[in-house]
Amino acid sequence: MKMALIRMSGLGGQGLVTAAHILGTAATKDGLMATVNPFFGAEKRLAPAESYVRISAEPIYQRGEVLFPNIIMIFHPHVITLGKCYTMPFFDGLQPEGTIIVNTDGDLGIGREDLEKLSALGARLYSIPATAIAVRVAETELATNMAMLGALIGIARIVTFGSLREAVLERFGGAKFVASGTTAALDNVLAAKFTKMDQLVDRNMQVMEAAAEAVQEHSITALRGDGCRVCGRQG
Repeated sequence: MKMALIRMSGLGGQGLVTAAHILGTAATKDGLMATVNPFFGAEKRLAPAESYVRISAEPIYQRGEVLFPNIIMIFHPHVITLGKCYTMPFFDGLQPEGTIIVNTDGDLGIGREDLEKLSALGARLYSIPATAIAVRVAETELATNMAMLGALIGIARIVTFGSLREAVLERFGGAKFVASGTTAALDNVLAAKFTKMDQLVDRNMQVMEAAAEAVQEHSITALRGDGCRVCGRQG
């Protein structure tokens, strides 16, 4: 298995830290190695935030920021359109033939110049209306991070849904993990929306499975032309 080098970029309050922790935990439950590192400045909603995940079948000796990811997950369109990101441009360091997944239900927001650079890299672009799926299935935007994980698994079967389920249960079921006070508070808010732990786990898994089915690939060639910037259709 080639090491998965994942950079998650988004805004404070979107659950990037939780998503990275759940993904890393699921990897270890699948018998893989994983390291997880969150990075954020001012701990407030809508401030830029990033998380880094490394997953491999072999021991991992690197730590800290993932400088050269092969997968970039954009949790909020403002990372691209407003530059709310610690890494500029948002795809800086992306490896050749790397993958980008953007949470959007509309325009990807990627300019022509950046599309040229992504084309030269042979990058693969995907979109997922993660927030819309979270609201529709779990009735809360707080499950946007679960939808992003589902999109990732729909594209690259890095971990199994079974292990993700165990990881979600472990995260919200009383295991001690506190990355920050705000992260812990968001966990509590999400847990409070469900009367039983089984309900929370089931609903989050439904979000992931729906997202895995809904993720859509885009042709950079079509995006560079005059066709639809979302679906790539010409004319």
